[in-house]
Amino acid sequence: MIHAGNARTALAAWLSVRSRGGTFVWRVEDLDRPRVVPGLAAAQMEDLAWLGLDWDEGPDAGGPHAPYAQSERSGFYEAALRRLATAGRLFPCRLSRRDLQAIASAPHGGEEAPYPASLRPGSLDPDWFERLCSLARPDAAIRFRVDDRPVSFTDRVFGPVTERVDQAVGDFVLKRRDGLYAYQLAVVVDDLAMGIDDVVRGEDLLASTARQIQLIAALGGAPPAYAHVPLMVNARGEKLSKRDQGLTLRSLREAGASPERITGYLAHSLGLLDRPEPCQPADLVPLFAWEKIGRADWALPEGAMPSAGSP
Repeated sequence: MIHAGNARTALAAWLSVRSRGGTFVWRVEDLDRPRVVPGLAAAQMEDLAWLGLDWDEGPDAGGPHAPYAQSERSGFYEAALRRLATAGRLFPCRLSRRDLQAIASAPHGGEEAPYPASLRPGSLDPDWFERLCSLARPDAAIRFRVDDRPVSFTDRVFGPVTERVDQAVGDFVLKRRDGLYAYQLAVVVDDLAMGIDDVVRGEDLLASTARQIQLIAALGGAPPAYAHVPLMVNARGEKLSKRDQGLTLRSLREAGASPERITGYLAHSLGLLDRPEPCQPADLVPLFAWEKIGRADWALPEGAMPSAGSP
């Protein structure tokens, strides 16, 4: 379900688009089909429509770039992989996560160590990609061969960012051996195909941006503008999740909170209002500016979200 943190980011994205007369696109990221909850996408659209947001393209609205569910766009992803393979930017990887952990000599910032360039194959048969794709059960994942140059971009919230992808993550997976396309590949291919020039998402995805910019360049595209919205965290300082059931739009709605009160609180948390006054999203369009959005996470004290009769 849509929790308050998701709604906050969605509101910022909607205001960014509406403030410049753009097109708001709703995409369903449902690549991992076994984990998809039936009816969830429709419920999420219902929740944000109740809040007062609308969209110009999407699975319910249609549009020139259909389909809008990633589970229906595998042909686009496979075509992109074929282009990258032809350009020499891909290679098969038969190492498991356990293998890579054993190879890593030290922890990497609490995450996996970057995939070392030394593990790249020295040479590949010209038809390796076609042969791998022809297997009923591929025996390898497909990795993207990253550049060893820094990637620099300016985030609309966090300002200038520079990252060496080869040192931060190394060659990353675009398609798992079980056939699942990686998030990095899907969003890049979809952004390019749909002409997306403004990406607004949570700060937790800021670390993915340099990887995606390299991938965009390899596919011959130009990167969009990026804005990463700081997260809304619970009273324990944790990112909102399924554990925070009382902070979903659905639960707040059922508790009697009005969409205007929730919108006002979210706008206040973003820095668009001095106080959490009830309002509709359309009221905020003239007030929107990225310069008003702070870089700190918004800590949500217990009982802070508006309920029935709250101010």
